[in-house]
Amino acid sequence: MARTFVEFVVGGVLMAPLVTYLVIALVVITMLRPVLHVVGFAKMFSHSAIAELSLYVTVLGLLILLF
Repeated sequence: MARTFVEFVVGGVLMAPLVTYLVIALVVITMLRPVLHVVGFAKMFSHSAIAELSLYVTVLGLLILLF
């Protein structure tokens, strides 16, 4: 059975569900950044920006799978 997706409406324009997931993942990562700073996430990797991008993609993938 196929899963149906609900579109998000902004000013009469239908937004794809992926756009909603992108924004939610950005909010989650923004809230996690202070915690990652306290834990020392940036010191664990040689390229912390790539590691943070990978974490964003992981959160985005989990959102897509869960919803």
